[in-house]
Amino acid sequence: MTHRGSGSEQPGHIPVGEDRRLLVAVAGLLAFVAMLDMNIVNVALADIADGLHVSAATAQWAVLGYQLSVVALLLPVGRWLDGAGMRPAVLAATAGFGLCSALAAAAPWAAWLIAARFAQGAFGAMLFVLMPVLAMRSVRPELRARAMSVPATLGPLGAVTGPAVGGLLLDHFGWPSVFLVKIPFCLLALIVAWKAMPQDGRLRLPDRRSLADALLVATGAAGLLLALTLASDDPGRLVFAVAAVPPLCWWLRGPGGRPVSGVLRVPGLLRAHGAILALAAGFAAMHYVVALHLQRDDGISATTTGLTVLAFPLGMALAGPLGGRLADLLQAPASPRAGGTPFGARAVAATGAALTAAGLLLLIPLSNGWTPWDVAWRLALAGVGMGLNGGPTQALVMGAAPPDRTASVGSTVQLTRSLGFALGPALATAAWGFAGPGNGVHAGLALAATAACLAVPLLTLPGRRPAAVLDKTTDAAPAAQP
Repeated sequence: MTHRGSGSEQPGHIPVGEDRRLLVAVAGLLAFVAMLDMNIVNVALADIADGLHVSAATAQWAVLGYQLSVVALLLPVGRWLDGAGMRPAVLAATAGFGLCSALAAAAPWAAWLIAARFAQGAFGAMLFVLMPVLAMRSVRPELRARAMSVPATLGPLGAVTGPAVGGLLLDHFGWPSVFLVKIPFCLLALIVAWKAMPQDGRLRLPDRRSLADALLVATGAAGLLLALTLASDDPGRLVFAVAAVPPLCWWLRGPGGRPVSGVLRVPGLLRAHGAILALAAGFAAMHYVVALHLQRDDGISATTTGLTVLAFPLGMALAGPLGGRLADLLQAPASPRAGGTPFGARAVAATGAALTAAGLLLLIPLSNGWTPWDVAWRLALAGVGMGLNGGPTQALVMGAAPPDRTASVGSTVQLTRSLGFALGPALATAAWGFAGPGNGVHAGLALAATAACLAVPLLTLPGRRPAAVLDKTTDAAPAAQP
């Protein structure tokens, strides 16, 4: 039953029965652009260093500045956007992202470029939070999984195509083009969102409390991300992650952190986040180990290595739309209380996680005698599993989110996935070092497979409905439980 009483509609919700699939396409387009930006700049760092006459270490901040800003601001941005109008939020984030791309392309000095990239990361954090919320709110609940599969599939495709597109642009147009290429996508998204999104409120400015919360989370998240990044070269540097604990604990105990921690107590949400973290870490660890082995141990060219690992995203792209459609077709009929049970989403998500785990388990015996095809079909199997898993898992999480906390839940999902991507290579490096040169590849792949296997039980069983009413800080209405 849908309650339509006064004040019951959350800002930014699409009216019941008015599916706006064009807005789902906008969410997918923005996911593609945001993830494209994560990787396309990497290939231009040497050209940026030469063009701006700076060291390679300084040019690296064109990437680190963006990544640190995104990860550090995800949680504060999610909390800030709860209850805000979707239309002004999407327009502001997209316009700011495109403007910062133009400023980065026009940078005459390194300081200008780095500042533009930090600012772009702030708008990127808004986009990452808004994408799943926009997709979810643009369709009816029975179409939610296939809608969520659009950004869940197009985002990784943007990450994969980034290096290839960046290389082509560098060869013909120079390093500013890796920033300018995103502007047409932003303009297209702006035009469609301006015309198709309903008027739904305003975007309030952050208050002092929000800014203080942002500073605490930024300090903790940035410290954690830096520790994980440095640990890729030296696992012992993981100890620096301890510095992230005090500011994050202070934030969690404050008025800004309590609603976020309260949301994660909604049945099933914490487990679903654990599955997202495990799969992201498993994928990142596998990608790191396989690419390193193919190029260093097998002596395969960079081009052949790139084509081999491309099997994973290709499998993901093919299975992504199928996963969302299957989840929607298998979902149980709507109940008066919860609007339907997410059996279909849970079943497809768990099946996808199991296929990913199977593909990674089959990779563990990787040896010098394997051909690229031997590696590619196993990667494709794992990619198919991730494609089946992505949209349904997002639908589970966002469907269980309290109606006025969807942006917060979107931010926790994105932060969990980002930390998984950073944690995977660090753990794989540590496993490689402990196992020694002879067994390092197998140890790293075993760790990746173990992480993926952990996701299966986390997604398999349904969450239990609480016996008592949830803490009012979560404002959690009864919802479909993953």
